[in-house]
Amino acid sequence: EQCYDNIRISKNAWDTNLVKANPTYLSVNWEASGGGAFAVIPLNEKGRLPDQLPLFRGHKAVVLDTDWNPFDDSLIASGSDDGKAFIWRVPDDFTLRTEEKEEPRDVAPVKQLSGHSRKVGHVLFNPAAANVLATSSGDYTVKLWDVEAGSPRLTLKHTDIVQSLSWSANGSLLVTTSRDKKLRLWDVRQEAPAHVAPGHAGAKNSRVTWLGEHDRVATTGFSKMSDRQLGLWDIRDPKEPLGGFQMLDSISGVCMPFWDDSTQCLYLAGKGDGNIRYFEYEHDKFEYLSEYKSGDPQRGVAFLPKRGVNMHENEVMRAFKTVNDSYIEPISFIVPRRAEVFQGDIYPPVVGTKPAMSAAEWFEGAEGLPAKIDLESVYEGEEPTEIPPTSKPPSRVPSTSTLLSASKKEPEPSPSKPELEPIEEPPRPSPALRSPPPLMKEQTSSIAALASKFDDKEDSSSGEDDTSSFEEVAKPVERHRPRLPEKHTQNTEPEAITRKLSSPISPTKLAAPISPSKPASSGPPSSSSQPLPASLPASLDQITLQDIKTLLETQSWTILGQSEKIALLTEEVDRLKNTIGDRM
Repeated sequence: EQCYDNIRISKNAWDTNLVKANPTYLSVNWEASGGGAFAVIPLNEKGRLPDQLPLFRGHKAVVLDTDWNPFDDSLIASGSDDGKAFIWRVPDDFTLRTEEKEEPRDVAPVKQLSGHSRKVGHVLFNPAAANVLATSSGDYTVKLWDVEAGSPRLTLKHTDIVQSLSWSANGSLLVTTSRDKKLRLWDVRQEAPAHVAPGHAGAKNSRVTWLGEHDRVATTGFSKMSDRQLGLWDIRDPKEPLGGFQMLDSISGVCMPFWDDSTQCLYLAGKGDGNIRYFEYEHDKFEYLSEYKSGDPQRGVAFLPKRGVNMHENEVMRAFKTVNDSYIEPISFIVPRRAEVFQGDIYPPVVGTKPAMSAAEWFEGAEGLPAKIDLESVYEGEEPTEIPPTSKPPSRVPSTSTLLSASKKEPEPSPSKPELEPIEEPPRPSPALRSPPPLMKEQTSSIAALASKFDDKEDSSSGEDDTSSFEEVAKPVERHRPRLPEKHTQNTEPEAITRKLSSPISPTKLAAPISPSKPASSGPPSSSSQPLPASLPASLDQITLQDIKTLLETQSWTILGQSEKIALLTEEVDRLKNTIGDRM
C-alpha cells in the first residue's frame, strides 16, 4: 500500500540513479516508445498506478537523468541521449488519476538547452544560486547554464566521459569524477581545475558527493581487484584520500553515495544489491553505524530532502528504491524515540526554498549560503521560519600553481626568543614519616618460629636452648633518627615521590644525597629483595630526609612484589590441590 506499483522503469544501461525526489513529487526515467520520456509521480498517490498516465515527453531519445530545482518543487531538468537538456514545469494540481474515458495529456518542456554535441548524461542544479544548471556530456565537457537565458555561460573541459559531479554548499566549487580515473576539483567560474588527483584505480564507474558545508568530498569506486571502496578527500590537498581507501565489499554494483548534512551521515546504496549502509562522519573518518538489508535488488535510489521527512515519527531520512523495474518502495530511517514534542537535536535548521543569489549575480562572482528554515515551525504546521546561515562556506581552493609559488618563498627569519629562566616550584609538604615495615625475611622467620611451637618433639631435653616454651623474639633493630645540621635556614625537602603500579621499571641505586632539583626515579623497584645501599654516607650527619624516604619506599615496593609472588604461589597450590582431589 505504501509503494508505487505498475511502473515501467527505463532499462537503459547508462549509470544514473533513475529516480529523483523532492517533498512533493518523484521523477522516474520511463521505458517509453517513440522517443524519450519520464514520469512525475505525486508522493501522496500511492498504490497501483494507472496503466496510462501523463508523461513528460519532448526528447527524441531516451532520458538519462533528471534533477529537481532545490528552490522550486515544480521545476525539473532532464538530460537525454539526444544531446539536449530540457526544463519542465509540473502543472498545478497535477495528478496521475484521470476520469473515466479521459485520455491523459502529456506535458511539454518549457525551455530547451542546446549546446552539447553528444548525449547529456547528468544534470544538476546549483544548491545556492537560482536557475543555474550543470550538465555533463559525452563530448567530455560540463556546461554551466543560465536557465532563464537558456544559454551556456561556462564550459569545463575534461579528457574523458564524466561519471559523476557534485556541488559545494555555496555553489562556487564543483567536483567531478570521470572515466580517466581522475578526481577534479573545479573553481567553475575560472573554467579550470584547481586540483586534479588520481581517484579509484578500478575500471568501473566511480561516484562523488560533497559533504555539505565541510571542506571534504566522499567518493565511491573500485580497486584494481574490483573491491568496492570508499574515500574521503580534503579539497585543499586532494593528492590522496584521508587515511587511504576504505574497502567495503567485493560486490560488482556501483555504490551511490548520499549525504545528510543534518545528522552528518553518509548513506551508500549499491546497485544490484538490496542493502543501504550508513556511516557517521566524525574526526575526518567514516564510522560504520548500521545497514538496511533487503533481498530485493535495486537499480535506482533517491533520497528525500530533509524538509520533506515526517518529523512527527522521528524520521530522519527517507529513500525510494526501485524493485524489479516494476515498483518503487519507500524506506524510512527512524530514530526510535517515544517523544511527543519536536526533537531539535536530530532536526537542526536546513536549507529552505529561498536562494542566496540570482543566476546573474552568481555568474558575476557572488558567493553565499542560502537561508535556512527552522524545522520546528514546520513541525507545528506553521509557515517556515527563516534563519540566516551561520556556517562558513567552503573557502576558495588554492590552485596547484598558487601552492607551488607559495612554497618557493623563503621563510622569514623568526625573531629570537629570549631564554626563559626556570621557575622553581614551591616544595610540596612531605608525607609523615613512619617506621619502615619489616623485611620479608624477618616475617618468614617469625612465622616459622610460631609454627615450630606445635611440632611433636620426642626429646624434650634436647638442649639448654629449648628449656623455654616461649618464642625468643629477636631484638628490634635500633634505628637512629638522623640529626639535622644546626645551621639550617632553608627548607630543602624534595617533592613527594609518586609511582605508578602499571609501569614498573628497574630500581635505581641510591647515590649520594639527591638534590631537590633532580627528583628520584618514579619507577617502583623490582620484586627481588633489595640489599641496603652500599653507598650510604659513613656518617649519620650526612644522611638526609630524602635518603630515608627513598630507602623506605624501596623496601615497601620489595614487600609488595614479594606479596604478589606469594599470592601467585598460593593460587598455584590451590589449583594443584583441586587437581589432585579430582583425580582421587
